Amino acid sequence: MASSSSSFSNSSSETINFAALIPPHRLDVMVRSWLHNDLPSFDVGGLVVGTVPRTAILWMKSPGVLAGQPFVNAVFHNLDCQIDWHVPEGFQLSDGNTKTHVATVTGPVHRLLQGERTALNIISRCSGVATAANHAVNVAHSILSSWKGHIAGTRKTTPGSFGLVEKYGLLVGGAAMHRMDLSQMCMLKDNHIWSCNGSISGAVSAAKRATGFSQKIEVECQSVHEAREAAQAGADIVMLDNFEPAQLKEDAATLKQEFPHVLIEASGGITTDTIKDYLCEHVDIISQGKLTQGYACIDFSLKIQMED
Repeated sequence: MASSSSSFSNSSSETINFAALIPPHRLDVMVRSWLHNDLPSFDVGGLVVGTVPRTAILWMKSPGVLAGQPFVNAVFHNLDCQIDWHVPEGFQLSDGNTKTHVATVTGPVHRLLQGERTALNIISRCSGVATAANHAVNVAHSILSSWKGHIAGTRKTTPGSFGLVEKYGLLVGGAAMHRMDLSQMCMLKDNHIWSCNGSISGAVSAAKRATGFSQKIEVECQSVHEAREAAQAGADIVMLDNFEPAQLKEDAATLKQEFPHVLIEASGGITTDTIKDYLCEHVDIISQGKLTQGYACIDFSLKIQMED
């Protein structure tokens, strides 16, 4: 069992319970798999400590945005432990602050220790993504406060089920997830186009036969001419990939004037440090692979309390 909701207060003061996104059966399967990977046979350490009830404190020890509560809850729930959160999802520990007691976990001591490393691995990584995402979003809006677009992650996530944790971290940090997988949105990249004899129109037309009205199509473009062809063929989103900043802004303005309904994504090696070079009113999405591929983990620890 666990207390505290997994929510984040965005700039409009609306509280969003992102935990509701995760199907309980999917969450349980993932967590059981991670626990099995960490403890596939006997637990000698568990034998040493025994089964007496104990209390453990979860400490957040480095600055960042806390994220991953639903996954940590599920870890300890599967081990018959109780976790009580003292801070909400999206809590931010600022630079210079001392470590913070963010949750208390109670249960049989061997069970607490069986879940310790799995829980810490999850929350440190999910919080790392949320922290990187939150920083990128804040930087973007500090540069261009009127910008209505999205800072987004990419599909460059950890293979397997852990990618869902990283996508969740993006949301808690205030960024957009982008597509979850190959099935969620049709993205026609350079390899797709080249495999269709270089015809963007042909590739989009073929995709539309399957996507119909219910699925968006995005096309990766290397020039404004390719982007124009994609938009004319019916693409919903054009990705201006690896453009020089000045050229990107000029081409984005041109495309928005011709196709105001088409979303424009800037991508390709963009980092939080270089966002300022790409931000403009005509760009709807700036995607960064580094948000889920090169993030720094946040430091947490779980400490069993000694008996009085």
